[in-house]
Amino acid sequence: MCTAVTYTSGAHYFGRNLDLDRAYGERVVIAPRAFPFPFRRVPAAHRHYALIGMALVADGYPLYYDATNEKGLSMAGLNFPASADYKPEREGWDNVAPFEFIPWLLGQCANLIEAREALSRVNLIRLPFSPRLPLAPLHWLIADPSGAIVVESLREGLKIHDNPAGVLTNEPPFDYQMFRLNDYMQLTREAPRNTFAKGLDLRPYCLGMGATGLPGDLSSSSRFVRAAFTRLNAVSGPSEAEGVSQFFHILDSVAQTRGCARAEGDRYEITVYSSCCNVDRGIYYYTTYENRQITGVDMHREDLDGSALASYPLITQQQFRFQN
Repeated sequence: MCTAVTYTSGAHYFGRNLDLDRAYGERVVIAPRAFPFPFRRVPAAHRHYALIGMALVADGYPLYYDATNEKGLSMAGLNFPASADYKPEREGWDNVAPFEFIPWLLGQCANLIEAREALSRVNLIRLPFSPRLPLAPLHWLIADPSGAIVVESLREGLKIHDNPAGVLTNEPPFDYQMFRLNDYMQLTREAPRNTFAKGLDLRPYCLGMGATGLPGDLSSSSRFVRAAFTRLNAVSGPSEAEGVSQFFHILDSVAQTRGCARAEGDRYEITVYSSCCNVDRGIYYYTTYENRQITGVDMHREDLDGSALASYPLITQQQFRFQN
């Protein structure tokens, strides 16, 4: 299960928690403008916008979990196992496999306006990367500094939703997740007023009671509500350090702790990594479950006109700093 978030504080940020019961060798990968993307059913991209994000590199191909392009358009795929429905190929459409959807869209689109135009012709097809790496059921958060949308390939067709909450988790489909926020519209960051009954002298006895009822379980629908409340009420200063720090605090509000959600056998779901990309500057920050120190990779320190991937394995060992 996963959570993706957008946030603006001085700069624009995009990132996510990847929640799984194991890591798969993912790394921060920069695809420069001349790296060839040989798409399966649409023309290859030999020149495209440069990308930075988290990916598993298989047979030299970056399978991006999330990425941002040099123009500031960002995209993340999140698990959507009960509802994702990919289609047969359709003549006259852009037949795109889910594993190549992120580089296909980010490689050619500079912003949400261009992304919406490209999405009007797309057909997400039932085509895995390889027998060893089968289809992943996903839906996607796509954002630029102007806003965010969600893309879902459902049984009834491709759905594109405006996303004013700036948050995406997993199941159920996005329109239900947004509707469920109505159940929590009474929550507030302010001290609550007594509406229980007239004549009773009821007063808040600690800070935070305006959010009483905010769900605290680990389900995706509850994480959606909690992440939306936290993201929409978060306040930070305009500096890069303050914005990045606050972004990771938002993700921490829905992070998975080993032992609290059993997967199979003795395996437990954890937040394998958390990411925060400054989309204005192309800097990708991350933490891992064992390493809480924030590590950064700057795409503009690479040769973005090159043709070879630049990739950085995650620093997963905990970093300590002693003061004495």
